Amino acid sequence: MGGKVTSLDVAERAGVSRSAVSRVFTPGASVSKSTAAKVRSAARELGYRPNVLARSLITGRSRIIGLVVAYLENQFYPEAIERLSKALQANGYHVLVFMASNDSAATQQVIDELLDYQVDGIIAASVGLSNDLTRRCEEAGIPIVLFNRDQFDDRLSSVTSDNMAGGRKLADFLIAGGHSRIAHIAGWEGASTQIDREAGFKAGLMAAGFRLVARGVGDFNFARAQEAAREMFDRDDPPDAVFVANDHMAFAVMDVLRFELGIDVPGDVSVVGYDDVRPASWASYDLTTVRQRANVMVDEATALLLARIEDQDTPPRRICIDGPLIVRGSARVPKG
Repeated sequence: MGGKVTSLDVAERAGVSRSAVSRVFTPGASVSKSTAAKVRSAARELGYRPNVLARSLITGRSRIIGLVVAYLENQFYPEAIERLSKALQANGYHVLVFMASNDSAATQQVIDELLDYQVDGIIAASVGLSNDLTRRCEEAGIPIVLFNRDQFDDRLSSVTSDNMAGGRKLADFLIAGGHSRIAHIAGWEGASTQIDREAGFKAGLMAAGFRLVARGVGDFNFARAQEAAREMFDRDDPPDAVFVANDHMAFAVMDVLRFELGIDVPGDVSVVGYDDVRPASWASYDLTTVRQRANVMVDEATALLLARIEDQDTPPRRICIDGPLIVRGSARVPKG
């Protein structure tokens, strides 16, 4: 057969209507298994591929989701993005991944590009949005879900772990372990995750009559976390425990303590983190941490976004998911 193969050609070969061919290649459309099998067999024989762009013009849907992420250095995000992509693809959507930063101008440029692609929805992972960007997306009818980040805007849905409760669990654990000189190395101080984790941690210390003896800032960056550890521990009266705001930075801190400063972990100092990324369970780190339940967070974020795509009157929601404390060997374990 010469020329471009059309859906009519497939319909004639399969012995079905043209609308049946369209339903077979439309995600979520109702079609019998036998019809789908005949159509797909005919399509393979003829070398037919559906015109996704043409369908989007007819339906008004691009079937594309824009996924915006600030950085991939933290091991939590590659896993989360993989899960998000698979979950959205299972629902018939394609994913465009855009890298942004915590700089508002850079984020605005990324959102401009997403609007040009006419995406059906946006998931912003660890990226904040300005009021102007939120308004523009709202006016364009594009729903947004914040993933692992929250901000005070009633127009936005968000999915996070319960960072306040997680910080409190870590404080209670370290106090129960008999520590008295407890410190904190923070992430990027503009992030809701950092703000809430530290607030919960300090609330737990205060409830037991303690306060931070030292505080550094690592900005969720490996090298800056290393520098914060050097400044905090290279002195005569170092802390005997430190909560590092995520696992990625905690690995940097542990490397500095053990291999540069000769400090035993957990003999001299206990180190705890947050996320429970895969390297946390490796024997080289064996990190005590709070687990972010990425699978549950992804399921909730996907359901939120798809519900708002299908019905724009669906109200935004904020979902907060509890995470368990995972006790390993990087911190002194309380007796009993």
